[in-house]
Amino acid sequence: MGIQDAIRWLVPKEEGFFDILEKQASTAREGVAAFIAEEDITAAGKQMQEFEHKGDRLVHEMEESLAKTFVTPIDREDLHLLSSELDDILDLANGAARAAMLFGVEAWTPAMKELMRVLYECTVVVDKAIPNLRKHAYNDIVESSRELRKLEKEGDRIYKAEVSRLFKDAQVDAKMLLREKAVLDDLENALDHCDELASVLANLAVKHA
Repeated sequence: MGIQDAIRWLVPKEEGFFDILEKQASTAREGVAAFIAEEDITAAGKQMQEFEHKGDRLVHEMEESLAKTFVTPIDREDLHLLSSELDDILDLANGAARAAMLFGVEAWTPAMKELMRVLYECTVVVDKAIPNLRKHAYNDIVESSRELRKLEKEGDRIYKAEVSRLFKDAQVDAKMLLREKAVLDDLENALDHCDELASVLANLAVKHA
């Protein structure tokens, strides 16, 4: 047992960090669910902006809690990284909505909807995985990490196929290509952060199991 482990065993832990992470995971899932349920792009953007602000408040709450607490249930670097990755997922989903409004995308394309679906499925897995940190259910966390990686690969295939189609289609002009790719890029980047979150969770499982 290392010094930090001994201190954590002797000193009462601040469990509120898990509350914040679980709220972040739920907020990401709820935000993406509202995003994909809204066909009107302007309305989707407004929805996502509200959830993004809620996510930002939770990040600030995490940072303030870390600054005030000596003993944390897991390493403070891991808590900060988890919080940041969860926030990035929501930020990039919001970025996709803003890009659609900014560049004048009139309707979600089938590929965009597919990426949104995969992203939502990722947030469902994340929302299920984060409470397992509190329970020390590290085998379940590893399984969730595998699910996230599988979903990210599915999203990557959808993204690459659609970008390839856009470049090869002679009927797609430069403006259409740029505006659609901007939205696709943010959605794909959000999925990349789900994959990065999977790595953080897997590393935590290895560290603490």
